[in-house]
Amino acid sequence: MAIIIKNGCGNRINEEAGRITATVLEILTSSVKPGMRTDELDIIAEKEPKRFGAIPSFKGYRGYPASLCVSVNEEIVHGYRIKESCWKVI
Repeated sequence: MAIIIKNGCGNRINEEAGRITATVLEILTSSVKPGMRTDELDIIAEKEPKRFGAIPSFKGYRGYPASLCVSVNEEIVHGYRIKESCWKVI
């Protein structure tokens, strides 16, 4: 496999994608509250990138149904949103 060297335009696109991702992660981090369900957090994760003209990369990839892939509390295996999973204070 060959290494693709990005030009100035490709670098700017990657930098902008990084800025959008960092902003969305900040929004998600500040949104997490005890008792919040993972499906509620997923709704935020789907909505926020769109405000910046981006799309969530997990959503639809090989049929994946969500925008996030998360673990709750002590869960070892992470997965997509479910209405029964809640964040709790430990």
